Amino acid sequence: MQVLGLGLFRLIILVIAFLLVRIGEAETKSFLINCGTNSSVNVDGRRWVGDTAPGNNVTLSSEGIEAYTASFTGDSLYAPLYTTALIFTDSLNYTFEGTNGSYFLRLHFYPFSFENHNVNDSSFAVELNGLKLVSECNVPNEIAHKNSYLQSSGGNSSLSTLVKEFFFNVEGDAIVLEFVPAKESFGFVSAIEIIPVMNKLFVDSVHKVGGNGASSSLNVGKRVIQTMYRLNIGGPTIRPNQDSDLMRTWEMDSSYMVNADAGSEISNNANITFASPNDTSVAPLLVYRTARSMSNTEVMEKRFNMSWKFEVDPDFDYLIRLHFCELVFDMPNQRNFRIYIDNQTAADNFDVFVRAGGMNKAYHQDYFDVLSSNIKMLWIQLGPDTATGSAGTDALLNGLEIFKLSKNGNLAYVENYGNQGSSKRSRTSTIWVSIGAGIASTAVLAALVLLTAFYCKKRRNKQSDTKKNSPGWRPLFLHGAVVNSNANVRGSMGYQNQLGSVARTGRRFTLAEIKAATSNFDDGLVIGVGGFGKVYKGEIDDGTLAAIKRANPQSEQGLKEFETEIEMLSKLRHKHLVCMIGFCDEQSEMILVYEYMANGTLRSHLFGNDLPPLSWKQRIEVCIGAARGLHYLHTGAERGIIHRDVKTTNILLDENFIAKMADFGLSKTGPSLEHTHVSTAVKGSFGYLDPEYFRRQQLTEKSDVYSFGVVLFEVVCARAVINPSLPKDQINLAEWAMRWQRQRSLETILDPNLEGKYSPESLVRFAEIAEKCLADEGKSRPTMGEVLWHLEYVLQVQEAWLRLDAGDESFARSRVLRNLEEREAEEVHEDAGVDDEQDSLDAKTEDDSEATVRETNRAGGVVVGADEFSQLVSQQGR
Repeated sequence: MQVLGLGLFRLIILVIAFLLVRIGEAETKSFLINCGTNSSVNVDGRRWVGDTAPGNNVTLSSEGIEAYTASFTGDSLYAPLYTTALIFTDSLNYTFEGTNGSYFLRLHFYPFSFENHNVNDSSFAVELNGLKLVSECNVPNEIAHKNSYLQSSGGNSSLSTLVKEFFFNVEGDAIVLEFVPAKESFGFVSAIEIIPVMNKLFVDSVHKVGGNGASSSLNVGKRVIQTMYRLNIGGPTIRPNQDSDLMRTWEMDSSYMVNADAGSEISNNANITFASPNDTSVAPLLVYRTARSMSNTEVMEKRFNMSWKFEVDPDFDYLIRLHFCELVFDMPNQRNFRIYIDNQTAADNFDVFVRAGGMNKAYHQDYFDVLSSNIKMLWIQLGPDTATGSAGTDALLNGLEIFKLSKNGNLAYVENYGNQGSSKRSRTSTIWVSIGAGIASTAVLAALVLLTAFYCKKRRNKQSDTKKNSPGWRPLFLHGAVVNSNANVRGSMGYQNQLGSVARTGRRFTLAEIKAATSNFDDGLVIGVGGFGKVYKGEIDDGTLAAIKRANPQSEQGLKEFETEIEMLSKLRHKHLVCMIGFCDEQSEMILVYEYMANGTLRSHLFGNDLPPLSWKQRIEVCIGAARGLHYLHTGAERGIIHRDVKTTNILLDENFIAKMADFGLSKTGPSLEHTHVSTAVKGSFGYLDPEYFRRQQLTEKSDVYSFGVVLFEVVCARAVINPSLPKDQINLAEWAMRWQRQRSLETILDPNLEGKYSPESLVRFAEIAEKCLADEGKSRPTMGEVLWHLEYVLQVQEAWLRLDAGDESFARSRVLRNLEEREAEEVHEDAGVDDEQDSLDAKTEDDSEATVRETNRAGGVVVGADEFSQLVSQQGR
């Protein structure tokens, strides 16, 4: 009996072992399907079986239509697979038997010329075991969109195939892959690749972005995960045959960088090992042999965040995987940095050496992020972390992957890239989507610049002890004597000439006079602070109030801006530009004296103070004044001047609320006639910066126009352009206001102080010109002359609304519209410069001032005379 029992026990053990072997075989089985043929082909050492070949362990629910092409145009290891395809006009299922475990699924599509089927008209969905992976897929459109996206970022993309990759788990005994064509359309597939995943690539508990170190459960066992991007940072493309485990492609990262110069490529061919023995399938070691580290870009600051941006599907959960390997330093605290994802801090004090456990150790870190329904661009940024007090403020990244997680049984997102389903569609007519920094990125840019400014401030504080006993800088001019300084070869002589121009129209103050005017630089008289130093309210000896700007000798950035201010103000005079009264250059001091603007900044009258709110008419008039000043800058000199820092704090108001542009420290002379732009480092203010200028580092007058558009929306909404305390979709004013404006519902977010006190038509017109100013591309934005023209019309509409009662309002409006039509017929744009001689410029300024006074003091009807109007629309500088 005991012998029988022992035999039965052994039999059970054998059966279990047999089953385990069978299960193991099932778990490790790959399916490599060459679609649209019954023949097999060897590709990269692997055998791909035709989907209609016998004994392939695959069942098709219907036959489909086989398609063949004699050639493949492109560079791909999979080229032999792209000569065939299976077309389906009805639902088609691929059933793979005997499977259980974790897998990668890759779908390959190559759109060639199908007989009797126009590939551009294809549209289909894909489902995996009932979960929708893809919806309304049009392969040519998606390929064209991807090429356009990469090319708009500076890449040289010519993709001809589409590959979609997914990670999933199977608990049953079959994988059912269903292709469903759209109504009256068809679909196709070139190849199907299912590879088992032997090691666990994903874990459930992952750090949440913005969660202050908290983790979230991903529940990856129940979700399908789609690969959106996979990049080899700082290195070449890694092809599938170089990733032996999962045959993955790792793209170069340069086409996705916001500023490729912000990261220097580094490499190390030393023996690299994985920090964890379980990570051998996470990425090939080639990924960890190259990297990018922060470089000196001379953009905003010497150290600028490395930034990558990616177009993603909104309203999904994302897993961001960052790959690290310290290739340079062999001890901790040599490289500490912060990681920002989706405009939030994902990690600070990040030290790769410490986390990986040494140098040349391959390590990865995952982060979980939830994107809202309006976010379509995901930013990944690495920047300095100065809060730790460590000397190492560099950053490093070796690889990057972005995965989208299924949500409520769905991974599909429908993006309208063109007229899908139309028989008239052609590849050349597919939409080329403009991918730029865009307005949505401005919020991220704001955070990026804020962090850079924070770093700059910390560094200055750190250096102050070593500098405070230094002699500092000498002024550029010393009572007419030319200063010969190797530190500033730009030329004291040039600035002598500029000073001479200032001296002809202003006064040289003694330092004693300046101290008397400011009560020895009493901080109680400070009315403004900038990178240059402080601005004091002072009273000069004749009782005239003045704004006195004193440069900070320790501020290199401030000195440069100060020099620019002198250069610009020595040749600019206009009613709507703040005037410089004089200067002081004694005892290594550099001080400029300006006219005092009694009502301060435009911003102070919009929010953040207890000042009475401006009326709608006053706001329009202030915008008109600022527009006149900017129009003069752009057209009043031979090459024009670009302000580069247009914002409500640089629009000052005098005692009569006449607006004047101020602060020309960042201004730049415009391009010459043979050029369209000025190539220069990016500078500007948070929330106002032109995304096209930031992306291309090409400055034009249209960059000022963009910033002025933000000002217009700020005037309407009376709130800060960047407010991190608000919900994510409201942080950036330009983005938030544009969403309402596109719905033609800007009044929803109007300043409550204006309720019932404005002409609805004037608001509509005002919002339209603001929207045009914020066009993605500079060439689509109006000139400042055109902006000024439209704002003048807006003012007329508001004045008519104020003066006439409701019964006469329709008559007033028709009168204004009729006058507008007459003006449009008379409008003439002239491209003429002005004489650079100061006397000629003074004469033009006086004429302009008189014309402006007439416009301001008009007391009769609501219509400006034709002669006066011609001065407003003329491109001639005044």
